[in-house]
Amino acid sequence: MKTLLLLRHGKSSWDDPGMEDFDRPLNERGVQDAKLSGKYARAQKLKPDLVLSSPATRAKSTTELFMAAAGLKNPPAYDERIYEASARRLMQVLSEFDDDYESVLLVGHNPGFEDLCERLTGVAKKVPTASLTCIDLKIDKWAAPKGGKGKLKWRITPKKLKKDGMKGRTQSLRETP
Repeated sequence: MKTLLLLRHGKSSWDDPGMEDFDRPLNERGVQDAKLSGKYARAQKLKPDLVLSSPATRAKSTTELFMAAAGLKNPPAYDERIYEASARRLMQVLSEFDDDYESVLLVGHNPGFEDLCERLTGVAKKVPTASLTCIDLKIDKWAAPKGGKGKLKWRITPKKLKKDGMKGRTQSLRETP
């Protein structure tokens, strides 16, 4: 069994309408939400074997803030194919992971993440900014991800974390299908 964690980038800034989409930074809410999701990951003792992110500015910043708050030390990797990726492209990326990785965190974008989640699990779920989704995959090799082979284990959103806090109740904050 493999575990896939999906972290959508934090809320991005639209202050400069002429800026290229790839270069848009996080806004203040995006910064805070990325840190909050990272704190949740630390409380859950999540330690992915690999962190792979889109190289877009908002995704890279989310990755760095999340990892610092989560206490993750391994350096992240970046893959241009994650930026604006379809579910099909993301499945291709998954299929290339080393089988030694039991747990992988992908940091990227919608609509690809929502489509990937639905494709893997059969469950249509919104993937809000800075949300963290956990999918258990019934596979032994990353080269074999197939639609319907995953189970949506949980999803946590910054909105839920802010509303309910994390004081000793982190398990109950998780949304499940």
